[in-house]
Amino acid sequence: MDLLYSKIIGKGEPLLILHGFFGMSDNWKTLGNKFAEKYEVHLIDQRNHGRSFHADEFNYEVLVTDLFKYINHYQLKAVHLLGHSMGGKTAMLFAVTYPEMVKKLIVADIAPKFYPRHHDLILEGLSAIDFSKLSTRNEAEEVLKNFISESSIRQFLLKNIFWKNKDELAFRFNLTSLIENIDEIGVALPSLTVFDKATLFLKGENSGYIIDEDLPLINAHFPKATISTVKNAGHWLHAENPNDFYNYVVQFLQV
Repeated sequence: MDLLYSKIIGKGEPLLILHGFFGMSDNWKTLGNKFAEKYEVHLIDQRNHGRSFHADEFNYEVLVTDLFKYINHYQLKAVHLLGHSMGGKTAMLFAVTYPEMVKKLIVADIAPKFYPRHHDLILEGLSAIDFSKLSTRNEAEEVLKNFISESSIRQFLLKNIFWKNKDELAFRFNLTSLIENIDEIGVALPSLTVFDKATLFLKGENSGYIIDEDLPLINAHFPKATISTVKNAGHWLHAENPNDFYNYVVQFLQV
């Protein structure tokens, strides 16, 4: 059985954290260590990301099945589930599919609506990197500069580069599968699905991923949802304002 890779730290009620598209569990290391003072934290790599297995199939249904197998493997009961962006979509679908397995749900900067594809430039940039001709991350960044102007996004993507062997760099994510399945990333939560337990939506103050018009849809799927804004933060709200993000999550979980 293909089991998702994770790093498990701390003791207490299980808190499972799911990263976003092109991300990995390592992105949550600092916050994860802080959460681990109160919870048993599972920093998970979703399929085709980080150190988890690669597969041709990639959509939210299989990501949910991967998570179901993971929770059963570790014999976890009533987990707290936190997902950012793509991970938030996985977390939402998991919660409406297996509500009995989720105690509380936290969704970071994503709504249950459809999002049009908007990663094409990033995929072009990543596809332009030829590791047979490059030997350093700096050289890879020079290629990415032609496609991505924001340094922070380049650095986020470059974290996925590792030494496959002593002579060759590679991406941790499965770029081929992510390109082929790119249209799966924006799909909406299926209509008429409901998770009727405590849910916290966190949105970045400077992010456009959750807007006021999304509130009726959020409340239809998650009738017990609260929505809070993380100040001075965009889409990567957990990285841009980790203190406020942490405080919102812990306050919510401890009520």
